[in-house]
Amino acid sequence: MCYNGVIRNSENKIKSTWKIVNEEKGKTRSRPIIQFLKTNNNIVNNQKVMANIFNNYFLSVADLLNKDNKRDDKNTNPLHYLQNFINKPNNKMEWKYATTYELEKIIKSLKSKNSYGYEEISNKIII
Repeated sequence: MCYNGVIRNSENKIKSTWKIVNEEKGKTRSRPIIQFLKTNNNIVNNQKVMANIFNNYFLSVADLLNKDNKRDDKNTNPLHYLQNFINKPNNKMEWKYATTYELEKIIKSLKSKNSYGYEEISNKIII
């Protein structure tokens, strides 16, 4: 009855069901804690220093990817790229028929949230 209540009150029933199954089978996942990091033949065990190493790496990825991109003019105005993009034709959009049953099924499958998109309408209003 306990598990039945957990599944019934869950927003993601499949995920909750598998969590219960894995717990009963003894398959609990625990995330390992990183004890140390080896970089440039140095071993670092301070969590803040490790975080900074990862931050510096991920911040430098864009520069590493862009080093092969050669531009003729280093001082090109970003608006130049935007204007070139706007003048390109858009991809064609193809509309498909959907029944009211299909639309209702999709709407009911949405999670009830307060957040909204660019239209400023929460899906709580739709649901």
